[in-house]
Amino acid sequence: MNVIKFGGSSLASGKQLKKVLAIIKENPNRKIVVVSAPGKRSSEDDKVTDLLIDLGTAALKGLNVEDELALVLSRYQAISKELGLESSIIDQIESNLLLLTKGNKDKADYYMDAFKASGEDNNAKLIAAYFNKEGVPARYVNPKDAGLYVSDEPGNAQILPESYANLYMLREIKEIVIFPGFFGYTKTGEICTFSRGGSDITGAILANGVQASLYENFTDVDAIFAANPTVVMNPCGIKELTYREMRELSYAGFSVLHDEALYPAFKKGIPVQIKNTNNPKALGTSILKKRQLSDQGVVGIASSNGFCSIYIEKYLMNREVGFGRRVLEILEDQKVSYEHMPSGIDDLTIILRDNQLSKEDETRLLKRLKNELSADSVVIERELALIMIVGEGMQQKIGTMSKAATAFAENNINIDMINQGASEVSVMFGIAAAQEELAVKALYHAFFE
Repeated sequence: MNVIKFGGSSLASGKQLKKVLAIIKENPNRKIVVVSAPGKRSSEDDKVTDLLIDLGTAALKGLNVEDELALVLSRYQAISKELGLESSIIDQIESNLLLLTKGNKDKADYYMDAFKASGEDNNAKLIAAYFNKEGVPARYVNPKDAGLYVSDEPGNAQILPESYANLYMLREIKEIVIFPGFFGYTKTGEICTFSRGGSDITGAILANGVQASLYENFTDVDAIFAANPTVVMNPCGIKELTYREMRELSYAGFSVLHDEALYPAFKKGIPVQIKNTNNPKALGTSILKKRQLSDQGVVGIASSNGFCSIYIEKYLMNREVGFGRRVLEILEDQKVSYEHMPSGIDDLTIILRDNQLSKEDETRLLKRLKNELSADSVVIERELALIMIVGEGMQQKIGTMSKAATAFAENNINIDMINQGASEVSVMFGIAAAQEELAVKALYHAFFE
């Protein structure tokens, strides 16, 4: 049994849904289909989820929502008309959205999550209707009916362990299961969404629950590329990745797969296949627990900006018992999470996402670090980008750091920070954000050309 997930771009129009049906019919093992909300039909278009956020926000404020409702319905109507579906499916979607507007506005987070989740939920109903019309027996299954329970955290829900046993019962359904991604239900019956892009998470959760032999994730690219194709022209595709490599690349900016999505599949060792809805014959990228390592130590280069670094210097820091603990306590007290903390004998650097710090927060944090730690120096540097080279083969490959450093030097890129994880799966470089694209191109040239 395969679990197969389709992203928003694969479901944006009736034309795309016809491709989806052909893909399902091609392989009888594709029994459970996880769907996103309709995505963009073109670069100028809006995602349905964004339209639903506008609708929910207006309803929450008590405004007239007629225009926002019409925009959402028009997207489903266009798909329905293209597929020749009966009008009853649109009536059903409209009734659902009107019911949501009458929800409990005292619980604003839950209220908005219900709107966001409706994009996937209503699309699943529409797709099930389309499959049945085309003679492919399909059943829409709501996450609540399937027992997909999540923690009580709107916008950041976590799967409850008991859900996996509940989901195993989906194997008994004879029809093709059409399952909405992105959300689950709390034990008190509230809808809570995963973090944005969470349909990938739902797909992996279902693959784990039904003990699938393969989790296929269909998107709009032929494979995961070794570098961002908007930065590097025609980068090479990656045939195979390990879970750890994909996790590192997702964290550092690869947007093909949500960076939390692999964990449920990883726990069961279920292989993941990235495929292209628009070109299903392409080999795609396999994500596995282990892979055959090649002579190519680095498999991918990723980058992300929006970081800052806080540099703390104190003479004889290494002899001061509890220094690191006190740093972490101050960060926790300020409700700031950190990403990395490379250190020397008398200094350490805290890398964190700079959107956590307003100007007032920054001033307060620096003052506390300086005074409470009796530090000699505390300096913040903003507009930092993190560039990551990833590959499990780097452990056995001599000269990787030399090649990277040479690429930076030849392009006059100054390295502010280097951090290599204990696993040696990745090496991270901190540089000025203004040089991010240049750095990615330089490293791609060094390792892949």
